[in-house]
Order: sequence, then structure tokens, then C-alpha cells
Amino acid sequence: MKKIAYRLLCLLLMSAPLMAKDPGTQPVDSGTFGVFMNNRRVATETFSVHQQANGNSTISSQIKDEGGTSSQSSELQLTSTGGLVRYEWHQVTPGKTSLTVVPDNEFVRQTVIEKPGDKPTEQPFLLPATSPILDNNFFVHREILAWRYLGSSCTTETAGLKCGPGEFGVLVPQGRSSYHLNIQPIGDEKVKIRGIEQTLLHIDLKGDDGDWSLWLDVKDHYKLMRVTKAGEQVEILRD
Repeated sequence: MKKIAYRLLCLLLMSAPLMAKDPGTQPVDSGTFGVFMNNRRVATETFSVHQQANGNSTISSQIKDEGGTSSQSSELQLTSTGGLVRYEWHQVTPGKTSLTVVPDNEFVRQTVIEKPGDKPTEQPFLLPATSPILDNNFFVHREILAWRYLGSSCTTETAGLKCGPGEFGVLVPQGRSSYHLNIQPIGDEKVKIRGIEQTLLHIDLKGDDGDWSLWLDVKDHYKLMRVTKAGEQVEILRD
């Protein structure tokens, strides 16, 4: 058996279809996720993932509700091994709250500004800088977490991918909290999305914010295609 290389995002880099405008970066993934509640689209997340020549990665995202009353943006910068360089989140509308998370020696420190002109407030978290960011509303963060899980808990064998359970301590900056997350592999499933049947890898995430199911495209470098939450009529689909 062969362990999947941990280097974050390596699953996608070799097949990036487009060259970045900056020759020092490679596009890894980009697109939009539609957020649906009771089968009605309520928000759209637009995201991109790029890797630099030195292996560091930048994950950018913006989510807007369909009514145009709420907009948030985030940017996550990671080292080639998944360590945190910097995370920024901004509430664009309504309000102007912003926060940053950076490594602080062996742990991480979060700084929040409730509105422009306010004095920043700081909060330390006793988490290593390698802890995944899993912020509210940004589903691309779950894609990054899924890739990290594949790299740490899965092996490639003759019959295909073999995965075991995974455990992570994750940080939720907007919630100003952290928790322990368990990932359980369910296996390949035939799933219909917008009437088209696809073979997707199903994994479950269990943590303080509920139980989530993720489906990844085994034929397209394990890109995130679908997300649901147990007990709620919410579904996230890649457009």
C-alpha cells in the first residue's frame, strides 16, 4: 500500500487546467457552492484555491445571501504542510466586524475588531498552528479539511482508496471557539446531483456544530461536490 502524500492540495496540482496569471502560483480549485434550505437557494459561496511556487496555499472565499443583505469574505494562508500562516475574515455587510488569526509561538492568537475605530480584542487558543480552520459558512474550508484527512488517514491500494477514521482539533474563528472533530469514512456511493449520477466518496464529520456529510468526486481529484447536515433541510451543491 502507498500512503497519500500529505503535502496539502497535491491531489489537484498536477491537473490544474489553467495557468495562473502570476507564474509563481498554480490554480488548484475554484468555483461556487450554492447553499439551499428546503430546496430554495439562500446563498452563494464563491471560492478559489491557489498554491505558490514555495508550496504555500491561499484559500479565498466570499459568501453572499440571495437577498443581498449579508456578505462575508475570508482568506486563509497555509504552509506547504498545512500550518497556519494567517487567516482573515471580514463581515462586509451588515456591519464591519473583522478578525485575524496568526500563529503565536506554539499556539494561535485571534484578534477581533467589532467595528472600525474600536480597540482590538485578543483571544489565545491552546491549539497548534497546524489545527484546521473550519469557520462558519465557508464550505471551501471543509474541502481543505477533507483533503487533509485524505492525506493523513487514507492509503492507495490496488482496489482503490482505503481510509480509516480521522481526528482533528479545529478552530472556528467567528464562533471564537474550538472543538474536537471526528471524521468517519462511509465509502464510494452513487449519487445523483441535478439528475446526473456520479460516483462520490462519502465521509462524515462529527463535532460540536452537528453531524455533517461530505461527498467528494473520486474522478476529479476529490473536489467537494455536496454537503448536508443531519436533522436540517440544508444542502450545499457545487454549481
